[in-house]
Amino acid sequence: MKIAVLVKEVPDTWGDRRIDPATKRVDRSGDLVIDEINEKAVEVALLTKEANSGSEVTAVTMGPHHALAAVRKALAMGADNGIHIEDDGLAGSDAVQTSAALAAALRDRGFDLIIAGNESTDGRAGAVPAMLAERLGFAQLTFLRTLAVDGATVSGERLTATGHLDVTAQLPAVVSVTEQIAEARFPSFKGILSAKKKKVDAVSLGDLGLAGDDTGGAHSWSVVEQVTERPARQGGTIIKDDGTAGTQVAEFLIAAKLI
Repeated sequence: MKIAVLVKEVPDTWGDRRIDPATKRVDRSGDLVIDEINEKAVEVALLTKEANSGSEVTAVTMGPHHALAAVRKALAMGADNGIHIEDDGLAGSDAVQTSAALAAALRDRGFDLIIAGNESTDGRAGAVPAMLAERLGFAQLTFLRTLAVDGATVSGERLTATGHLDVTAQLPAVVSVTEQIAEARFPSFKGILSAKKKKVDAVSLGDLGLAGDDTGGAHSWSVVEQVTERPARQGGTIIKDDGTAGTQVAEFLIAAKLI
């Protein structure tokens, strides 16, 4: 079975994240790391490979040259090879354009299962896996907290607002997983060394057959019109109990439209 797992380099979750007011895009000038949800997706891909003899895991990313670090992390964890979609014309692409580039890169490679995180910590759209499945004509199972492959069938528990649904689909399929799916393994020293020798295919817009006017921030379907800095945090309201504290609290919550 051929498995692809989508990985993405994002601003460090523990650092301050901001929108660049000039470009109206996420500021990526600070520390960048592989998204934590992608590490969990890689773990699931590796567990699926281990449970299905003869399987192969390919880590896939789209981004500038330094985004290759996310693929190398997946390779160090145990992925077999990688694909890096890199082209200046892709800068600023939205979810629609990103799914188009990913679909073009994956369509003819014979993947049976494509695994992604349910949403990235920088964009938070949670839409790319579904868009990718639509473009490829694959079944889709999203927001899974468990995943199992049995022959040509993939199944799992899909989270809902009130519990979960037991869902099943025939391969090929695109699945997205939640934080509950698994704990990612740490790369071993041997894995880190071997990652440097594993093959990563570099893919450009020309290789994908995509027109330059269909990609990039200048041609996005979604456009950020205005960016406003988050206001500085102000001191809270102190309520002293003089016998009317309950009323004061209620009035405060009403004014804040919380009740």
